[in-house]
Amino acid sequence: MLDLKFIRENKELVKEGIKKKNAKIDIDELITIDEERRKLLLESEQLKAQRNKANDEITALMKAKKNPKELIDSMKAVSQKIVDFDKKVGEINEKIAKIVYYIPNLPDNSVPVGGPENNKIVRAWGKVPAFDFNPRSHIELAELTGMISFGLASKITGSNFILYMGLGARLERALINFMLDLHTKKHGYKEVFPPFLVNRRSMTGTGQLPKFEEDMYRLKDDDLFLVPTAEVPVTNILAGEVLDEEKMPVYYTAYTACFRREAGSYGKDTRGMVRVHQFDKVELVKFVKPETSFDELEKLLNDAEEVLQLLELPYRVSLLSSGDMSFAAAKCYDIELYAPGTDRYLEVSSCSNFTDFQARRANIRFKRTISDGRRTTEYVHTLNGSGVALPRLVVAIMEIYQNKDGTINIPKALVPYMDGVTVIRPE
Repeated sequence: MLDLKFIRENKELVKEGIKKKNAKIDIDELITIDEERRKLLLESEQLKAQRNKANDEITALMKAKKNPKELIDSMKAVSQKIVDFDKKVGEINEKIAKIVYYIPNLPDNSVPVGGPENNKIVRAWGKVPAFDFNPRSHIELAELTGMISFGLASKITGSNFILYMGLGARLERALINFMLDLHTKKHGYKEVFPPFLVNRRSMTGTGQLPKFEEDMYRLKDDDLFLVPTAEVPVTNILAGEVLDEEKMPVYYTAYTACFRREAGSYGKDTRGMVRVHQFDKVELVKFVKPETSFDELEKLLNDAEEVLQLLELPYRVSLLSSGDMSFAAAKCYDIELYAPGTDRYLEVSSCSNFTDFQARRANIRFKRTISDGRRTTEYVHTLNGSGVALPRLVVAIMEIYQNKDGTINIPKALVPYMDGVTVIRPE
């Protein structure tokens, strides 16, 4: 959420940032409404000061055994005006909130301007393998090996869900444990295991609501939401908290299942595992000081990349353009794995710096000691990234590590997590 004072003082900058994000928000209307609110607040405060002064005079009259009725009667009209003003201010605050909560975070100056065609590939890692046969897609390999059943998942739930079977289920579990071990033991993150249901306040705090409610799975009787990503519950661990500067930065990692309706995406990637309604993900979340947040983004990206390097999977990193970034991000990198059977690069991680956008919505702050010893309170900067997401990771492993006979080799880093299993064979 952007600060109203910042919007007032930087109107043209905000307009330009909104335009870069391809959003349509009437900032002039917002400022006009806010000016009306501030005028009403000033008038209300003046009336309250008048009422307080009158209350002192009434007390003095009563002590002097004089009749304060005339003054009391005159204050009744003032009190009613105060009630009316406060009601109007409340109504205007609701109008302002409806606009402010739809304003996206402004893109950082280092971000390319434009749509997806302006995304910038900043580096690539690994070598795409050359096959002496036509590589199968993960859909074909799933059927051949029996490690995944799309048909049974559809019978149980519906389309775009996954049922892992046998060594497929074991591979999924191995990947989750491998990533959590890497991030906790080497990268310094504290593991948490949050609820998979969150309330409306939490969804609003991280920016999913109100704008993207149609993409979420909601329990209407309880007004709870299935998590679209662990970013939501993990970021809200510190909602409303004031951190000590000495205890920052704070790093969390978490596994959750993730649930997305993918509203507006019907007809896209309807077969296989590229676009599904439920998937597993290991998430990385950071709470840092403002002056370090862009350096922390680079470290976060490196942490996610190491997962893929250890699995020996070729990938590329893209710096997203302003129009392709998420609503809450100020800067974002995507990591994309190459899947030869599908013949596409598939996004498996987005690493984002939200600056103080989420912190303002969720009220996450820290105390800083300044040069004269005084303590000031500031908003933290929040970051998050997939470290990394499944099942596209599984797609890449299946298609990169496949053999001509339909077997799938297990990446060396995963063998200890698979109890020594090195190959998944056709049933």
